[in-house]
This record gives sequence, structure tokens and C-alpha cells, in this order.
Amino acid sequence: MAWSTLWAYLLLAGLSAGKYIVPGGRWHDTDGDLVNAHAGCVTVDKNTGKFWLFGEYKTEGQTEGGGVSVYSSDDLATWESHGLALAPVEGHSYIAPSNIIQRPKVVYSKVTNEYHMWWHADNSSYGLLLQGFARSPNISGPYTFVSATAPLGNWSQDFGIFTDYKDGRSYALYSNGDRKEARDVYLTSYNEDSTALEKVIHRFDKYDLEAPTIVQTEKSYYALMSHKTGYRPNNVVAFRADSLAGPWSQPFTVAPLNTRTYNSQSGFTLTIKGKKKTTHLYLGDQWDSNSLWESRYIWLPMKIDDDKKTLDLVWNDVYDLNVETGEWTPVKGKTYFAADAKTAGGAFKQEANFASKGTIATGIYGNDSTVSFDGIVGAGKPQWVSFYYQNTDDMGFGDQPGGSPDRIGGSWQLRRIASVVVNGNTERVETLFQRDTHKGIVLSTPLLLTLEQGKKNTITVGGLWNGFGFKGADLDRIIVYPAEKDGNRG
Repeated sequence: MAWSTLWAYLLLAGLSAGKYIVPGGRWHDTDGDLVNAHAGCVTVDKNTGKFWLFGEYKTEGQTEGGGVSVYSSDDLATWESHGLALAPVEGHSYIAPSNIIQRPKVVYSKVTNEYHMWWHADNSSYGLLLQGFARSPNISGPYTFVSATAPLGNWSQDFGIFTDYKDGRSYALYSNGDRKEARDVYLTSYNEDSTALEKVIHRFDKYDLEAPTIVQTEKSYYALMSHKTGYRPNNVVAFRADSLAGPWSQPFTVAPLNTRTYNSQSGFTLTIKGKKKTTHLYLGDQWDSNSLWESRYIWLPMKIDDDKKTLDLVWNDVYDLNVETGEWTPVKGKTYFAADAKTAGGAFKQEANFASKGTIATGIYGNDSTVSFDGIVGAGKPQWVSFYYQNTDDMGFGDQPGGSPDRIGGSWQLRRIASVVVNGNTERVETLFQRDTHKGIVLSTPLLLTLEQGKKNTITVGGLWNGFGFKGADLDRIIVYPAEKDGNRG
């Protein structure tokens, strides 16, 4: 019977309060490289309680077929790279660099005393629609390819795994493709050693959803899924049921409308049962189709009310998670408003009833059109700074770069890019990716900046080339967060 790798009973001595978790930030590993594990999962080592992150490895110029990378962490914030758990093999029928190796998931099999990896296995044209299977005696790998099969003779596209903590049984979740005959999501049980699927437990008929995952409470199961918009984010929905066999509820949204689930896609959930509290985490992906290898991670606590039968993601720019106690705490920062900032060049302040103090800074087109925030208090060490913005590209022209999904024929530019300069040091210009938000919706994106100690810091924001213009997004405010006591992971 498969041991539950999702339900983490983290009562081990030595697992202490973690470093900050920063959704949408540039996460770096202990070697200083970007964490590169997309659309994957977090599996808990059965012996040590250590977290292991598996995901798609993507590089510039090769966005698919890069294999499965693996990282380890004691706190879900500090990640050590262990290379590729499943490496591509030239000439292989299913894991060659030209193949699709997507959404890898890893579970422990108590029967075989091995770790089993499953993923969406396909060719470059998505013509196979199979599930890949590999195994390893070690959680870090390397994993040995076993097979790629059609689940119970069906098609399989986006893939997920859920392990029920009550009985240890594992289940596969998979959409069966985009063809007219498909557009369902299947929930299918594995056999006791998680080496093959046994039977369909439930089918979510014709909702045309993907990126499925399940989170379990004492009373309920919640299945989260994304609409099919490619790498464009959308409103993730959830279903609720008392049992996996159903009946399941109608789908409902899990984040404020028009935030497109904070510009993320579902993919996995992790439950941490600590000494004091149980915390459920949404592990989403913030895709960037212009540079998939730089895609970010949106990891957020979930607020679940089984009595009201609701599930909501709780946005935090920065939060501190203690994996031993299971408690998480929002980190408080100091706010500086665009209404009080200085504008230069073509940048100006404009009335906006949805913005802070009723004002937003706009016209940030090029390095000569800037918005400067003065009198910022710094700690003399790296600090996370969150930039709250509105990107109005949601109504671009469909026949031009930048066309929006909210317009007929829209293609969509995922982002505007701003330049960020601290204290006039133009030799070190930071780039700030500001994804589409929809008009009147203000979202945030973080940067790790080093400010001088004291109250005389200035942060200046301008526009950078984003593929079709020198445009930075409209600015509402910035929030400067305190430096971590043990240093930052960024």
C-alpha cells in the first residue's frame, strides 16, 4: 500500500521556522541558480521528513523534454539542487529530448520499498497521450524508465497524483485530452504497490479542465483544476465531495475574479500537519510563455471551511511558514504610495477609484519616464520589495503582439517589463516582470533589492523593452519587507 507522501507529519526535531516564502519571486537554490522544477510536486521523505521538489526542467531554447529535476529542503524555502532525477535519453521512444515529459509526480510504495514517478508522456505533437512510469530505490533518484502506457486504454494529458492519508491509497488524476470525444478528467485508483491503475473512481464529465490536484481535510475532498488556456492563467476552480467517488459539487472559483488565480495555474497541493496546526498549501505555476525556464511559483495557504464547503487561496506577498508547528504568519512591510511618489518624463499620476489614495502612476514608457519613491527605510541587506501594479494589456489588438485573451483573436503578451534602480545606481538595473492583470485589477510582483541602511533610499521605476514596446505597468504602491534574520534565500 502506498505511503502518503502528501500528508506530512513533521514532528522531527531540528525542523524549525523556515525562511520567507515569496510567491512570484525569483527563487534561487543554495548554489545561486534559479529553482527549475515546474508543474511538479513536493514529496516527503518517509524517513527524515525532508521535502523533495520534483518538476519539469526547462532551459532556454528547449522548453520541453529536459527531464525531471529534483531539489530538497527542510523548510520549503531553502532548496538544494540534486540535478536530474529523470534524465532525457537520446533516441529513446518516450524520454528523448524531443519528447514531452510533463507534470511529474512521485509517491512512495511501501510494497516495493521504492519511489515511483509518473508523468504525462507524449511526443512533440501530443499524439500519444500516455502516462510514463519510472522507479528508484532512492527518493533523489536516478529514476529508471519502466513504461509509457494508456491508462486503462484511455488518453491521458495533464497529470496529477493524490494519496489519501487515511488509508495510504494513491490515485491518478488526468485529463483525457482536447478532442471532441474527450474533455473529461479522470480520478483512477492505483493498485497497492502503485505500479499500475486499477479502476476509475470518478469522471468529471465535459468540464474541459486540466492541471488537476486534490486536497483532503478531515471531512472533505477538494479537487482543484484549471481551464484550458495554454500558458495563459485563468480562474482555477474547485469541486467538493465527502468521498472520492462523489457526488462532487459544482465547480467554484478559489481566488478573486479577474485575478486569474493571481496569474497562476493549479498543479499540486501539500498538506502540513504540524504540532499546532494543519496548513494546506496550493502549489501553483506562474507561467511565462516568453521564457518558460524563468516561470515562477505561486505557493499560497488555503483557507478551507468544511461547514460552509468553501476553499479560498490566501494571498501574501511574503509569509513565514514553520513546518514543525504547521503555522504560517504574514510578514508585515512598510507601504509607499504612488500618489506620493515623484514622476518624470512622460509618466504622470491619474485618477483611479480602484487604486490606493485614488491615484495610480501611469505613462511609464521608457527609461526617461519614471516614478521615484523617496525616503524608503532600508536595512543594509537584501529585502523583498513588492510592486503593486495594473497592466492594461488585457485589451490589446488580436492581430498584433500583445493581443489579449479578453479580445477576439487575441494572442497575448504575458508581461510588461519595468526597470528598477536603487539610489540612482544605473550600473545595476533590476528587471521587473509585470504580468497582465485586467483593467482595474491591481496585483503584485516581488523583487529582492539591497537597500542602504537608513531612511534615505530611493527606488526608481522606468520602462524596458518587452517585445513590442518600452512599457512598464501602472504603479499603485510598493511594500518594503524586513530582511530575514538568517538571510534571504533569493
